Amino acid sequence: MMSNHWVNQAIALIDADFQRSADTHLIKLDLPQLSNIDIYLKDESTHPTGSLKHRLARSLFLYALCNGWVKQDTTIIESSSGSTAVSEAYFARLIGLPFIAVMPKSTAKRKIQQIEFYGGKCHFVEQSSEIYAESERLATELNGHYMDQFTYAERATDWRGNNNIADSIFHQMQREPYPTPAWIVMSPGTGGTSATIGRYIRYQQLATQLYVVDPENSVFFDYFNTGDKTLTGTLGSKIEGIGRPRVEPSFIAGVVDEMQKVADGASIATIQWLEKLIGRKTGASTGTNLYGALTLATRMQQQGQTGSIVTLICDAGERYLDTYYNQQWINDNIGCLKPFQNQINNFDQTGRLSPIAE
Repeated sequence: MMSNHWVNQAIALIDADFQRSADTHLIKLDLPQLSNIDIYLKDESTHPTGSLKHRLARSLFLYALCNGWVKQDTTIIESSSGSTAVSEAYFARLIGLPFIAVMPKSTAKRKIQQIEFYGGKCHFVEQSSEIYAESERLATELNGHYMDQFTYAERATDWRGNNNIADSIFHQMQREPYPTPAWIVMSPGTGGTSATIGRYIRYQQLATQLYVVDPENSVFFDYFNTGDKTLTGTLGSKIEGIGRPRVEPSFIAGVVDEMQKVADGASIATIQWLEKLIGRKTGASTGTNLYGALTLATRMQQQGQTGSIVTLICDAGERYLDTYYNQQWINDNIGCLKPFQNQINNFDQTGRLSPIAE
């Protein structure tokens, strides 16, 4: 009886926290170079823990609590490149549980500091491919619960509605010139958000299409084109929070209409351009998303189409001052951005992304 009482209290605390939180803003970009094509950014950086993963962490905790997997003294373990772990550390502290994040040593320092701020501990591995087995080992050793976002992200969220991210987007678009987006653009990490959006679109019988953008060193794009679930990569993505070296269980290819592989240099050049446009820094995964949106806008312009495109600000750029906003790090890890910067500058003038010369 005491166990059920504690679980009820934990769920009540999470629900109360949700009730105190406002929805995230939908920002319309000022792009006069586009003719009757509007691009919007849903700003997920305004969540209490600063990223899109706040929604996922809340859902994962509620899912685990309602399934009876988490008790009063359970240690929570999660494998993460940072943002999910920050958000899970927040919810673990909220309900009084210890939390351990298993992450690559290359994770941004600011994320590590935020996890520790919320009382979590960081357990490092050399390669991103090692996080799964090490998380399972720790959970067994500590008699804890491995949250496993990569498996449960697609099923922990109610994709039919209930104020999920897709429901929120379509509600906020109601008074816009093109209220039903032609496209929603999303980059996959776990694949949970793209699964939620894609399922919602189909359930609501909407004309919107889902466009998924994948960074370098990720296998999701190749899986989408081949159907081979055994695909693996040898390197981790340099765009934190998205891209995976294996096909994650939560990535549901069947809800995706089209995919694009986006170069890391394009992602970073795009956030540099976006900062000049909105006066704020964003994480590189936002650049991946927006580059995909600009690609679609170019296609729509060329085909004489009108409509709206919605994508996401996944998190704020202040987490990445030592990486994506550090020129030396860019030189060492990404290389020359000039071709992509020129491409974005051409979009500024013409409303179209020009091909990059080989």
